[in-house]
Amino acid sequence: MRTKLVRRAAAAAALCLTLCSPAPARAAGSPVPDPGSAESAAAAAGAERAARAAAAAGLHFGPCPDAEGLGTPVACAELRVPLDYARPDGPQLSLTVSRVAATGGGDHRTARQGSLVHNPGGPGASGMFFPLVADLPEWKRVAAAYDLIGYAPRGVGRSAPLSCQDPAEYAAAPAQVQADPSPEYKRERVAAAQAYARGCARRAGADLAHYTTLNNVRDLHVLRAALGEPKLNFTGASYGTYLGAVYATLYPGHVRRMVFDSAVNPDPDRIWYRNNLEQAPGFERRWADFRAWAARHHDTYGLGATPQAVQASYERVRTAVARTPAGGVVGTGQLHSAYLRAAYYDEVWPGRAAALAAFLRGDPGPLVRLAGPDPDSAAEGENATAVYTAVLCNDADWPADWETWDRDNTELARTAPFETWANAFLNLPCAYWPVHARQRPVAVGAQPAALPRTLVVAAERDGATPYPGALELQRRLGGGAALVTEEGAGTHGVFGGRNDCVDRHVERYLLTGDTSGWRVTCAPHPEPAPVSLDDRAASARRALLPPVV
Repeated sequence: MRTKLVRRAAAAAALCLTLCSPAPARAAGSPVPDPGSAESAAAAAGAERAARAAAAAGLHFGPCPDAEGLGTPVACAELRVPLDYARPDGPQLSLTVSRVAATGGGDHRTARQGSLVHNPGGPGASGMFFPLVADLPEWKRVAAAYDLIGYAPRGVGRSAPLSCQDPAEYAAAPAQVQADPSPEYKRERVAAAQAYARGCARRAGADLAHYTTLNNVRDLHVLRAALGEPKLNFTGASYGTYLGAVYATLYPGHVRRMVFDSAVNPDPDRIWYRNNLEQAPGFERRWADFRAWAARHHDTYGLGATPQAVQASYERVRTAVARTPAGGVVGTGQLHSAYLRAAYYDEVWPGRAAALAAFLRGDPGPLVRLAGPDPDSAAEGENATAVYTAVLCNDADWPADWETWDRDNTELARTAPFETWANAFLNLPCAYWPVHARQRPVAVGAQPAALPRTLVVAAERDGATPYPGALELQRRLGGGAALVTEEGAGTHGVFGGRNDCVDRHVERYLLTGDTSGWRVTCAPHPEPAPVSLDDRAASARRALLPPVV
């Protein structure tokens, strides 16, 4: 559940962590305070106090700093929020916020409906780019009615950035990882996870405990108030759906419209260890989808006329870069990270297939350009990974014994090897995390008041957020929640220019509050054409796609 920025960290195999001596693991079954504890009550009261202060102060928008790379007509502001909501007068964080004001439409008669806040997921992704979609055709009518609001959550970008290791260490290349890890390699990755957890504790200190979904929700509550909105209009993708669902549970009286795109399963018992395990079969299906597509276009790419033959071509490339890294920088870790994205987004399939084909013809250039490290984005990727790790590890207790991880992932890898170990090693620092979860995950749907209509959209074959999660979220949100399903498709992130049918349903909901039924379906968007594409030339629309957790 990672986004635009976190995509670079989509595979644990690409994370080059320092191997140091082990740190003691925290005890399994450590006590978790009840959600009704005094600490939780103090934080809730602190959030209300901060929201009242933010409503009185408002936000002062002006030109965006050059560092944001946004330009006009996007305006920027800073929002002050408490680091610890239980101590609202204590240290403060500054969160960056971006805005494009409602255009009113070509005839300037479209009624403004307020602010629409977007969270692209992660956790660890910045939504500062979101207002740029105002110029895209599929957003025109929504942009006419709403101020489009983006923001960087706590720890992300310039919002008090969190870091767990040196960016150069994070981006070190080539990385050689094992698809079927040996006992020795597993020991190395355990040591790396322990070192990474220590690095987070060393760099963040006591602040590390305050990067949580609950605090992200409280920040969203304060942002709503600062925007002068009595009720929140919100779109969230991937992890952003969980953020929105927890907000709806804690603040149902402050909800107006909510779109949940590519839903995380919010069952408290699945946050987060089981959710991550449940991704593996979905990614295996999507990897099979890519191989089947490449096989159908064997005449273009020459990778093989069957999915098995395409797999063999991929394995030949993997064996070659294990022996001699492509361009000196693309090892098996970089290769896997690049091709994991094929399980997220089918628009990258042509470029991925073309790079494999070129390599097998003796030209490694396209693969190096596709998968090689980008020094300019190292700090951004390291920051996104640090926030992703901190939020997931802080939100809930994880198994603290390596034996559980080894057993569960060994079993998974027998039938779903493509993503299993990469994801396990990405999340493994949570086994050695220095912070205890402060309370159980929120029971989404247990809100004290009824919600207005909400809308869930999902792709049936999504690997990052498997489809049962959308069904569970709809069930928990109650009878006012509708579900739009893109049948037979699996790209992660459905709304915003990929499927006209889905876009019509979402636009209707945002503009009128109406949905087309309890559950409706859309045909899948067309498969990509078999042409070579430069994967780095991402459009503004693709920048909106959610990353993964």
